[in-house]
Amino acid sequence: MADPIVYDIRSADYLDGGAVDKEMRRVFDACAGCRRCLPLCPSFPDLFNRIDNNPTQDVEGLDAADMRSVVDLCYQCKLCYNHCPYHPPHRWMIDFPRLMLRARASRAKKEGVTFQDKVLGMADTVGKLGSWLAPLSNWASGVRLNRVLMESVLGIHRDRNLPRFHRPTFSKWFKRRKSGLSRPPQAKVALFGTCTVEYNEPEIGRAAVAVLERNGIDVSMPPQRCCGMPFLDGGDLDSALRVARENVASLHQAVSEGRDIVAPGPTCSYTLKHEYPHMLGTEMAREVAAHTFDICEYLMRRHKEGKLDTNFTAPIGKVAYHLPCHLKAQNIGYKSRDLMALIPGVEVDMADHCSGVDGTWGFKTQYFDLSLKVALPLVDQMNAANAKVTATDCPLAGMQIEKARGEKPLHPIQILWKAYGG
Repeated sequence: MADPIVYDIRSADYLDGGAVDKEMRRVFDACAGCRRCLPLCPSFPDLFNRIDNNPTQDVEGLDAADMRSVVDLCYQCKLCYNHCPYHPPHRWMIDFPRLMLRARASRAKKEGVTFQDKVLGMADTVGKLGSWLAPLSNWASGVRLNRVLMESVLGIHRDRNLPRFHRPTFSKWFKRRKSGLSRPPQAKVALFGTCTVEYNEPEIGRAAVAVLERNGIDVSMPPQRCCGMPFLDGGDLDSALRVARENVASLHQAVSEGRDIVAPGPTCSYTLKHEYPHMLGTEMAREVAAHTFDICEYLMRRHKEGKLDTNFTAPIGKVAYHLPCHLKAQNIGYKSRDLMALIPGVEVDMADHCSGVDGTWGFKTQYFDLSLKVALPLVDQMNAANAKVTATDCPLAGMQIEKARGEKPLHPIQILWKAYGG
């Protein structure tokens, strides 16, 4: 095997089509010889079928359409990275998810970002407009004719259930609220609210603030933008870098004030921890990453230190819990499950299958049916659990579960607040 091409996002050849093609063929050759990731996502069966069925039966027989198909079927669950025996520091160094993002960015440089990806990437713009127009925006998204038009213009499948917008936004509520602390704080955090909490599900954010303050933690909310992962999904590297710089500048100020950063969304916490240092390569980005925690990870850390209030008073019952891919990719263990298991009488039945939405992929007309197919094992496992309550940390997985089961899951932090009697 050839020596690896160690690419850096700031290198001159990062977006060069020839360099990207060369790296993809190196990685695809290694994957074809291993095939350990075959069951993880549609990209790998597609890749191996294309290799096995071309005349040369190796990566040299793949044409541009073959390479493009593999890239487009990757929905960035990130699971293959930890599954791979060749990820850094192995000398062959394979980072399949980042290579797929690089390929999309290279394509976008040559062809431009598609209109579909531009719209799906503008989470802040769409969120602000949808929240400002709510409840009219929610009514409009439920009109079949509007959904057919949306499918025709934006390529968002007419049957994809969409998040509902909330007015006012979470940040407006946060600015108006009164602190729930009745004593000097034991710790300080900055909340990275996520787009879902800001525009669609502020109740998750309110539960997070309530739980943190009950545990004597002072909560601030610095200025923040969408984490930028939707931009990366569509190959819009410039926009992703712009919001990363803005967020790091704001969040680093919070870290300088002695605050840790907590996020109730696994994709956002993953992006802050793992993508920002790679994208920006700055000491500020590395410091922000080092102080960023998924909210349940942070609370379990407090529990380990003997500082978590475990005076739970309300019964919850059995919980069917979906473990999101972007939490597994963080290698932090099963913190949400363990946190809910602290509640007396709670039995957590954990499902760790992928929901098949991941970012913007499951919204697209061309992948909607495949997205539902990917989610079938997860839905079957949650149905079999026969639980009183369903839960997931991931809002997109929650949409997929709601689509299949007609029941909207709670975030684990909401379950914890309920157990406190909230």
